[in-house]
Amino acid sequence: MVPPVSRSCHRPRAARVAVAEIPLATRRTTTRQPAPVAVPGHFLCPISLEMMRDPVAAPTGITCDHDSVEGWLERGHATCPVTGRPLRPEDLIPNQATRRMIQEWCVANRALGVERVPTPRVPVSAADAAGLLAAVSGSACRQLAARARAQGKESDRNRRCLVAGGAARALSSAFVQLVDRPATAALTAAGALEEILAALSQIASPASLDAVVSILSHGETTARVGAAVVLREVASSSDAQCLDAMSETSGIHDALVKLLERPVSPQATKAALVTAYYLVQSTGRAASRLVDLGMVQLLVELLVDSDKGTTEKALAVLDSLLLTEEGRGKAYAHALAMPVLVKKMQHVSDMATEFAVSALWRLCKNFLQVGAFQKLLLLLQIGCMGVTKERASELLRLLNGSRGGGEQRVHRVGAKT
Repeated sequence: MVPPVSRSCHRPRAARVAVAEIPLATRRTTTRQPAPVAVPGHFLCPISLEMMRDPVAAPTGITCDHDSVEGWLERGHATCPVTGRPLRPEDLIPNQATRRMIQEWCVANRALGVERVPTPRVPVSAADAAGLLAAVSGSACRQLAARARAQGKESDRNRRCLVAGGAARALSSAFVQLVDRPATAALTAAGALEEILAALSQIASPASLDAVVSILSHGETTARVGAAVVLREVASSSDAQCLDAMSETSGIHDALVKLLERPVSPQATKAALVTAYYLVQSTGRAASRLVDLGMVQLLVELLVDSDKGTTEKALAVLDSLLLTEEGRGKAYAHALAMPVLVKKMQHVSDMATEFAVSALWRLCKNFLQVGAFQKLLLLLQIGCMGVTKERASELLRLLNGSRGGGEQRVHRVGAKT
């Protein structure tokens, strides 16, 4: 007797495969989202109204999250946010009992999606910061600089503590000592120099760079080179707010101008130009101060005979200074400004061409005196791209309307070039 055959055995193979190949993502599912967990009220910070991750207790009996209450005090409040009684940052102490209760509650509700609050690291004390910075100039300076950078990265509180302990002075002093080493030890010191520069960028508040500026102004030659490099690294890695504070450092503009006026090395000159560029880009006060100190004249004279890297950086700074009326006035008054810019439009680099054309675009009133019409026309024929091409074309249109009265003069000057 033949056993009965089920219906499934007669189902076509293609149909069975098709059902099996339906992606799981397309099948309807009815998963329920877990309900949000209510955080106990005494675990909430009275400032942020969020669960505290690093609770600290004030003498007023109020517990707040550490970051929230520090931000409250930094915004100018000098009182407890709940009681209104006087409160200072040094009055805050870790509330270990509340932190353990929060962690236990998180573990108990882990199945509901609550993540455990990690135990905060012990903050750097003033004594720890002083000891670390005092030893950073020793034989283990690379390791200590890396440690200082890591601690400053952990929290703003650590960074402020290191800054208050003189991080800028200690790190810059260690940097200068390494720069002063003989050439045979340069390879060994290279890694330490990088760590110190990284630590300065992370820790040193631009407002506390008085020591670096002092070395740049009055130090020995090698020390001044090191200080210029430090300022370049700090300026190039800072945001607008830090650059504003850096621009307020006493004597920084005078030191940069002095270094360009009496250069000590090509490296220091380029570093000073980069620092000046970032300061000018950040604040108009820096531009006005540098113009008053004669920066425009120095840049024009520097551009007369400089290498490619120096030319690019000097043109960048000059183009930024010409955004100000005072800067343009100084350029108009300098007999070499226009000829030098016209000369640097070509045969240096694409970057130099962009900055030179941009600077000439800002000074187009005096173009006809130096044969710029012919050179701009030649530049467009050779080829340039983007904004440079647009500005060069616009300059040609502006000059074309003025050539009638000065065509003979343009021809005479252009023949000389």
